[in-house]
Amino acid sequence: MLLLDSESEAQFRKEIRAWVRQAVPQLGGPPPERDWQARRRYDSAWQRMLADAGYAGIHWPREYGGRGASPAEHLIFLEESAAAGAPDLGVHFVGQLHAGPTLIAEATDEQRAFHLPRILSGEAVWCQGFSEPGAGSDLAGLRTRAVRDGDHYVVTGQKIWTSYGPVADYCELLVRTDPDAPKHRGITWLIMPMDSPGVDVRPLRTIHGDSEFAEVYLDEVRIPVANRVGAENDGWRVAMVTFGFERGTAFVRELITARTHVAELAALARVLPRGAGTAWDDAGLRRDIGRVAAELDALWALTKRNVTRGMVGVIPPAGGSAFKLSYSETLHHLSALIIRVLDRAALSMDDLPGLPTGQLVHAQLHAFAISIGAGTSQIQRNILAERVLGLPKER
Repeated sequence: MLLLDSESEAQFRKEIRAWVRQAVPQLGGPPPERDWQARRRYDSAWQRMLADAGYAGIHWPREYGGRGASPAEHLIFLEESAAAGAPDLGVHFVGQLHAGPTLIAEATDEQRAFHLPRILSGEAVWCQGFSEPGAGSDLAGLRTRAVRDGDHYVVTGQKIWTSYGPVADYCELLVRTDPDAPKHRGITWLIMPMDSPGVDVRPLRTIHGDSEFAEVYLDEVRIPVANRVGAENDGWRVAMVTFGFERGTAFVRELITARTHVAELAALARVLPRGAGTAWDDAGLRRDIGRVAAELDALWALTKRNVTRGMVGVIPPAGGSAFKLSYSETLHHLSALIIRVLDRAALSMDDLPGLPTGQLVHAQLHAFAISIGAGTSQIQRNILAERVLGLPKER
């Protein structure tokens, strides 16, 4: 396992650090959390800056517009971006980390030529239309139906928890094209323009108070057969490609942010009053904060280990699931500590006077989403039990 930068990686880190630290101030402050049109403009402006500097899709192959950076260089980019306070991908998360890499792996040349440049430049925003009210953790049970009609599929159904649905241009959509086939074999992966007639997007307000997700109702939406990615009824395999990206490096920036939150929590504990002193006077609290910090450090080391192995062609079986399961549990440990330190302030997302407590409350609530999104912790345990330990499959 290589934990230190090589000579070339150190030079790359220096280059990225210099660029990102001069670029971030030019972007200006972020817009209000709940103004999604403004957030789209802000995130797209940052994406254009990345594209102009040659850092958009830094881990994508050069032949598809990326930089062809190694996984280690991708980690360095994420580290230095977070350290400089750069925005994350925001509304471009699905396009950059899910749809784009899936298109690179599975799409036709025509599909790649049209969509990939628009994703990299920030022109197009994608959302994910996988989950349904009755098919979330059991995604293969989805019922949204697509019936072939000449050169189109006619799609009717409902999706829920559609990430960035309120501002998206395209949707990576899973539909059922063969209702008589075993449930994993009758699914197809489609590209759906969100402005298609029959698409009804209804924002969902989360416990955070924002509307990142949406319900999407589809009423005889006509999607060209040319928008199919992979073969008809082979969508489950294509979706597994998408999930490989979603459960792998997609959480790296999250991990970096969580490590920052631990440092912020420790700093707050040193000033928040408890009795005659501060919360930091509690030796048990210091021990527990140190334990969570150690868990996150271990996950960062695991990430680097997986990246190092991947660079030499060794792909850990279900490595993304192992990381996500451990990370979800650690976030819940951190969540409990946030409540313990903030006490009554944990009931409000507003900052205490002069103290950045609101973002920690946001992080505490976000822990619940992480243990559900991209496959619940129970699903990750099933994957590890079946694919790594060889235990019997769930009935």
